[in-house]
Amino acid sequence: MYTEKVMDHFQHPRNMGEIENASGVGTVGNAKCGDIMRMYIKVNPEDQTISDVKFNTFGCGSAIATSSMATEMIKGKKIDEALELSNRAVVEALDGLPPAKIHCSVLAEEAVKAAEYDSLEAAEADDTELIAVIAAAIAAAEGTTTDGFVVRSIRKINRKKR
Repeated sequence: MYTEKVMDHFQHPRNMGEIENASGVGTVGNAKCGDIMRMYIKVNPEDQTISDVKFNTFGCGSAIATSSMATEMIKGKKIDEALELSNRAVVEALDGLPPAKIHCSVLAEEAVKAAEYDSLEAAEADDTELIAVIAAAIAAAEGTTTDGFVVRSIRKINRKKR
């Protein structure tokens, strides 16, 4: 059924809550099961590491456990490293999930990436280096290039500042 690690992260979730003035917030959900995850990250602009991460999850025990484990896996990591988080890595870190609950690990991965995208969109225009680092990490994770993405992101941020 459920491993000891899944039960531990469900019964004693790590990093649950919200971050005020988060660098990025990602919300994802699964319409079939009703699970909703919201991931908050705080990025240190000096070294582009995730200095804090928290989550709120409305869902089953597996959804809570995967959210908790994902936060533990990305906290303190550089943005590009955090974007490499995969649902498979979350499942392995929890010593497995029942096949019917694998979608929870997919949501955890998607919530992390959604928070990263949001941190990029929320970045100030003078944080061009941070934008470039985030864009490169996202592009690498998706197997694309960054050129147009960085330019579009900076333009979008500059329009918001006007």
